[in-house]
Amino acid sequence: METDSATDALFTGHRRYFEVHYYLQGQQKIEYAPKETLQVVEYYRDETDREYLKGCGETVEVHEGQIVICDIHEAYRFICNNAVKKVVLKVTIEDGYFHNK
Repeated sequence: METDSATDALFTGHRRYFEVHYYLQGQQKIEYAPKETLQVVEYYRDETDREYLKGCGETVEVHEGQIVICDIHEAYRFICNNAVKKVVLKVTIEDGYFHNK
């Protein structure tokens, strides 16, 4: 892992769903960080289940055959725009608990 702040892209965070990214083809850098270590730029909207943050996190490069799980306590952003094929699953956490409502 490495620290990377070479992008102006904002981090995206969720509260109702965590995301699972399975890479079928290609590679991509993803930067992630705990939300509490980032600064809120756009507050959470229930309609979109998104909030936008800025700051720095840890960067990893993900390759085909690998999985990334983005927890609701983390925010993420993609560093490079390489062409990739991946499956993205959004898994709800609302049935067990949901502190937002």
